[in-house]
Amino acid sequence: MRICFLGLGNLPVLAREYNHHGTGGAQVQMTLLAKALVKRGYEVSMVVGDYGQEDGRAWEGVTTYKAFKHNEGLPIIRFIHPRWTKTWAALGRSDADVYVTSCAGMHVGLLALYCNRMGKGFVFRLANDGDADPRHVLIQTWRDKKLYEFGLRRADRLLCQNNLQRKRLKDNYSLSAAIIRSFVEASVLVRPLQERRIELLWVSNLRDIKRPGLAVDLARSLPHRHLHMVGGPLTGAAKLYDNIQREAATLTNLTFHGAVPYHEVSELYDRARVFINTSSSEGFPNSYLQSWQRGVPVIAFLDPDGLIQREGLGYAVSGMDEMRQASERLLSDDSEWQRASDRCRVYMDRHHGDDIVLKPYILAIEKAHMVRCKSRESR
Repeated sequence: MRICFLGLGNLPVLAREYNHHGTGGAQVQMTLLAKALVKRGYEVSMVVGDYGQEDGRAWEGVTTYKAFKHNEGLPIIRFIHPRWTKTWAALGRSDADVYVTSCAGMHVGLLALYCNRMGKGFVFRLANDGDADPRHVLIQTWRDKKLYEFGLRRADRLLCQNNLQRKRLKDNYSLSAAIIRSFVEASVLVRPLQERRIELLWVSNLRDIKRPGLAVDLARSLPHRHLHMVGGPLTGAAKLYDNIQREAATLTNLTFHGAVPYHEVSELYDRARVFINTSSSEGFPNSYLQSWQRGVPVIAFLDPDGLIQREGLGYAVSGMDEMRQASERLLSDDSEWQRASDRCRVYMDRHHGDDIVLKPYILAIEKAHMVRCKSRESR
């Protein structure tokens, strides 16, 4: 079976030489899934943005086909050309049996149209809680929202990250989805406590729903603790980035790194004691997994399905006072930190090995393929 991923921002994760371009959690998950499928013998390709790379070039067994450049084309008409035309052309060159994509956006509708026309299987993976709620979906224009909903309703199989997403899909769209776990890169280094020089670590793209200002507030409220922040500016959020950078410069106990390439941020996780998340909405953050596999407890407002609280993988908090107290507790009590750290690593070993995570994906891909095969046979 030939499987193709549509992920215009995936190349910086797949190819290290392009990792200075920004990326996000959904792109990481699609790329890790693609590489895991290659290891199992599947023929895997990926439609990505045009970063100037050679079309048809392969990295780690994944063949890539480029669609369009980020700002290519004239306003208004560029939705048709080059975005629609070049995306479909790249999908055609991949010649896959099943197509997989993630994240709410107009690309979901374009892929659904392509798969319906060509008789190909289509799997969609939700990447954010808002992907299941039309009131909170992270899409700006009415046109793109309608294209997304069109594609969502025409996927052969839907995959989501937690029970909240599954419930919202049922309530808002009357659609069903299977819950999947997330992949994580294999950790090569787990440092002992005494070698972890980063007390508090915050990593995310700088956008409003990530609430980076709360991380700055945390550093300000804990002047005897040092916090490291990592995050690059997103389109439309340049003012937020400038504000955070300016505020960080006023605090001696806050190091603001700005954007750090995906392949280089691991070194910061290796040296961290505690990971902080201030988001108001996500799916299942990759940063949690990257932390836990290194034995780094997480303190966060967002606790998908109550996992942090239930498994003791850090602290789920409801306000800044609780976040400050939990941070101080883990940083001042080595025994408590070590117990939490050990629980993190045990949890990852039990629940996030590639074989465990991959099974529901393969099942969804095979069922999507069967649906299209039966549809063709019935014509």
